[in-house]
Amino acid sequence: MARAASTGGGRTYRGQAPVNWYLSLALIVIVGLLLVGFSRYQRSHPTSSSAGAPTTSDVWNVALGIDVCGTMQPNLPANSGGTVGLAATGTGVVNVAPKNASESGGNATLGKFVSEYHGLTLTSTTLGYPGKSVMSNTQVCPAGTPQAGKQGFVTVKTWPNFESKVGTVVSGDPTAVKLANNQMITLAFVSAGADVPKPPASTITSLITAASGASTTTTTAPTATTAPTTTATTAPTTTAPPATTKPTT
Repeated sequence: MARAASTGGGRTYRGQAPVNWYLSLALIVIVGLLLVGFSRYQRSHPTSSSAGAPTTSDVWNVALGIDVCGTMQPNLPANSGGTVGLAATGTGVVNVAPKNASESGGNATLGKFVSEYHGLTLTSTTLGYPGKSVMSNTQVCPAGTPQAGKQGFVTVKTWPNFESKVGTVVSGDPTAVKLANNQMITLAFVSAGADVPKPPASTITSLITAASGASTTTTTAPTATTAPTTTATTAPTTTAPPATTKPTT
């Protein structure tokens, strides 16, 4: 044994490749690559969570416009008052008042609202207004529209609040857009490069009204009061004293 030790473990031992070391190094590299890939997947595919705002105690408002081939569509008819917590009010404003975990927190998305509104369609390649044909990317805008004859594409643009002057065009899946209080959103099917406008002015006014909590009831003007009639007063008649006759001399 002493002789073997003095030779450094012998020629056989020195000639062996450090297999375990190479295997450990390969395992570290593989695990690292898997972690990087998983991290990138999570970033590009965020999971929804019911935690955070809006909660079932919150009431938010979002202005929504829908532009098809350059024509702003009428406000979505109201579907509020039912069991859904993300509902259209009929004024162009979407009321965000979650009723359960599926509508709160990270689940309060544009896609959730669309899924709860019968007849409304939205994907990254299709847009459909209730009662009208669903438009698909590269489809030509019909005659009679401002962009007739041009190929249209689904474009969604958002503004943080009603005071914002600059909006952001959504990249990726538009249904993943998280709703925010006083936010403005326009769903559009327009030609490439066309500007996507804000929701109509009347819708923005409704959003401001909802945000301020102001009532929209009509105030009746007070009835005018008739001034009292003044009766003319006749001045009393003054009786002249009797004339005095001067005696004759």
